[in-house]
Amino acid sequence: MKKLFFILTVSLFFSCKSKKVVTTTLPINEQTEETTKEAENALEEKPAAPYVKLNLNAVKSAQKLKAYELGKRLLNTCNTSKFKPYTTAEATPSVINNITIDAISKICTRYRQYYGEFIDLKLAEIYQLTDDQTTVYRYKALYSKKVANKELRVYMDTTNRMSAIKTMDWENQYVVKRK
Repeated sequence: MKKLFFILTVSLFFSCKSKKVVTTTLPINEQTEETTKEAENALEEKPAAPYVKLNLNAVKSAQKLKAYELGKRLLNTCNTSKFKPYTTAEATPSVINNITIDAISKICTRYRQYYGEFIDLKLAEIYQLTDDQTTVYRYKALYSKKVANKELRVYMDTTNRMSAIKTMDWENQYVVKRK
């Protein structure tokens, strides 16, 4: 018993012995300090965001209504099979030239098959692109089939004409996709 007590005491003594920590200081040269300051300054200067989210109430209701009607007119074509072409007061010439009856009929055939009948648009968000001041109206497209999860983006330029229109799968987070 005495031997066991002696062994435990010795082992306890060696296990509690503190270890010496060796520390050395590294010299700091001036170039390292300058580089660190430059990196900190670069972090403080944040790049300008490519877009700014606008409050839904901050945009004039007439502008929201115009974007809504232009987008709804295009998607309603799938239900009625009649498309009233955009005028130069409503859309830019590039939009007018790119929206053809053939292109619309292809899209409508596919959308009616997968998503059902178009019901309405629900305004989700409004963004303004900082480079050219284009306003992007982001709508959630509602269809008769519940599996439909589509988005319609109507791009309005500074003259309040539609400069682009896009339909895509709905994403909860806004992702910048150029016209």
